[in-house]
Order: sequence, then structure tokens, then C-alpha cells
Amino acid sequence: MAVCIAVIAKENYPLYIKSTPTENELKFHYTVHTSLDVVDEKISAMGKALVDQRELYLGLLYPTEDYKVYGYVTNSKVKFVMVVDSSNTALRDNEIRSMFRKLHNSYTDVICNPFYNPGDQIQSRAFDNMVTSMMVQVC
Repeated sequence: MAVCIAVIAKENYPLYIKSTPTENELKFHYTVHTSLDVVDEKISAMGKALVDQRELYLGLLYPTEDYKVYGYVTNSKVKFVMVVDSSNTALRDNEIRSMFRKLHNSYTDVICNPFYNPGDQIQSRAFDNMVTSMMVQVC
């Protein structure tokens, strides 16, 4: 199950972070923050190699004992980080990809709102409901 979903701005500050067990919230903030180094490393490696630029999914960033951290980056360099419980072995790579696509589509809806200022914290109720449904759905 997804235990934490984060949207990180181009300048590496959080636009949105939601975690399921709230008692470990600081731990998930730290996990997301440390994964940004791996995201930057993968982005720079993709830039040097002649890889398909339309591939936005970064895959598994790193595993820990309890969690696996996955990454996704948009064309505008906004990063999505998802922390998944390691005990969920039924979750496959293509399911993670579809979750990121769904998250990207919902993020696009937030950005297209004329009352949203790019770079501000995401406070959309629709976006929050979609993230919550994704976290519950995977369980």
C-alpha cells in the first residue's frame, strides 16, 4: 500500500505531502527529502543518454527495510515521490506507473485552475480526495 505521496517543486520544496500513518509523518518527510538526490541523479543520467524524453517514470529510487520509494518527474521538472510498503508484493511496476499517471492528471487539473498560483502549496480538495483514494485503493 502507498503510505506517502509527495509533490515536489522544481526548486525541491514540497508542494504537497500526505502520509497515512500520521505518527511516522516526520520519517516520511525525511524519506521523501533524501530521495530527491536519487531523482536528480536519474534525471541527469537520462539527459546524458539518448533515452526517450517522454518517459517520465523513474522507477524504483531505492528500497529500505520497510518501504520502497518510487519516482516520477514531469516535463516542467515537478517531481512526484511515492513511498510504498515493502510487504505489498502484489503491487507491480505497471500499477505504480498507472498511479503516477493518475496523480499527474490530477496535478494538471490543479495547475489549470486559474485561481492557483504556480509554486504555492496544493490545497485542492479534489486533489486531496484523489490522493486519499489512491492510498486506500492500493491497500
